[in-house]
Amino acid sequence: MRRVEAYVERAPRPELAGIVRTVWIQRTGATAYAQRHLPTGGVEIHWPLGGRPTLLGPLTEPQLELVPAHTTIVGVRFRPGAAPLASIALDALVDQRGDLADLWGGDVDRLGETAAAGTELTATPALALLQARVLHEVRTSGTGDPLVHAAVEALMPWRPVDVRTVAAHLALSASQLRRRCLHTLGLGPKAVQRTLRFQGFLALAQAGETASGRRGADGMAGLAIDVGYADQAHLSRECMRLTGVTPTQLLGGDVDRCRCGHDHAASYRPFLASRRRVPRIA
Repeated sequence: MRRVEAYVERAPRPELAGIVRTVWIQRTGATAYAQRHLPTGGVEIHWPLGGRPTLLGPLTEPQLELVPAHTTIVGVRFRPGAAPLASIALDALVDQRGDLADLWGGDVDRLGETAAAGTELTATPALALLQARVLHEVRTSGTGDPLVHAAVEALMPWRPVDVRTVAAHLALSASQLRRRCLHTLGLGPKAVQRTLRFQGFLALAQAGETASGRRGADGMAGLAIDVGYADQAHLSRECMRLTGVTPTQLLGGDVDRCRCGHDHAASYRPFLASRRRVPRIA
């Protein structure tokens, strides 16, 4: 049987639920696959089985990758600012890939050696090994700046707020908040807010949510307004900036699915859960 490209997201192990947004497995078929990576506000680990694990830094624009045929990759997508990389300034990795061994030590390259000699390491046990290593790093080095974590929660799109107001709420100046965000997130707070707003739109769309009907808009325009866009044209401009395509091209003309055909529920479910804990900032 001819194997075709497949991508599956899963919830992380429970100990990583507040740190990792989703874990995933991607398998390519008999031909190479063009993968479009989108900005999420966080970083990702990509481990092609048989290859070296890499860190995909915070993105400000789409990054296209041609994944070779007959390749299996396991990955971890972190929540913004939550990756255990406290000693690293992420602004040096914006729109870049880094060798994970350079960040976590050379033993990362030996992850697969725990498999039995002569036995091919397959996706599910590889993903378990990778999550165990992430948990080790979390327990060893922590997960970054608590003030930046609080800023990310405040900048989520469910209750739009001005960045200066967020800084004042955290007893920081706007420049102090920017410096801390650049170090921990790789992005300034306004860029983070734009990225989270678009991720909020995608989360609502993927979940098949119905627009609230504010300002009489429904469908794609209504969802855009619900996450803080002025109108659908504003959404379209930001979508082109962050994905390189229009919302219709990205979603395939349907508000409740992604054109790529992948199920992203495991990624967007925790994102939507943040609506229940939106901080009130005045």
